[in-house]
Amino acid sequence: MKYTGPKAKRCRRQGTNIYGSDKYDKILQKKPQPPGKGPRTRLGRKSQFAQQLTEKQKVRDIYGLSERQFRNIYDESVSSKGQTGDVIKQLLERRLDNVLYRAGFALTRLQARQFTSHGHFKVNEQRVTIPSYRLKEGDKIEVREKSKSSPVFSPILEAHEKYMPPGWMKVNSNAMTIEIVSLPDPESAEQAIDVRQVVEYYSRK
Repeated sequence: MKYTGPKAKRCRRQGTNIYGSDKYDKILQKKPQPPGKGPRTRLGRKSQFAQQLTEKQKVRDIYGLSERQFRNIYDESVSSKGQTGDVIKQLLERRLDNVLYRAGFALTRLQARQFTSHGHFKVNEQRVTIPSYRLKEGDKIEVREKSKSSPVFSPILEAHEKYMPPGWMKVNSNAMTIEIVSLPDPESAEQAIDVRQVVEYYSRK
């Protein structure tokens, strides 16, 4: 198993599986320490700012966002009602690529972005090719008829039999449809992130 590829290094540096694929869980089990030449590169405690920066980058990597995209989400969250951190989580979870991944219709968020960009899915009967498309309560997502026969979905549907999607969406794996029954709550968001650190990072800039 390759431990030194760029994605493997990024997961080891962040200390979590930021891509979702099982192989990175195995890599982290075998090589949990960050990449480096030796123990000295791992000594020393990070400053508070460095910890906040690392967490911000980890969230960006998990959701596949550019710095500008993530900053826009933070700015929107600050001006919205509710706690900034909770709003950030909700906005991240409502992205179409994330919803496809959380519904079990893609093995990773990267794959979900590719599916969306290639136009495999429709939202409310309209083809959508924008991974960042923001879903709302009542929206319905489905695989395009032309895409249902694609062999790429076979292993995903097999894996889906053991998958439990979050409660804010209703998933029909046979028909390959998703309905957003409510807005995501903070507790159901990605558990590997500490959004408080992200808020502190941006608020000091």
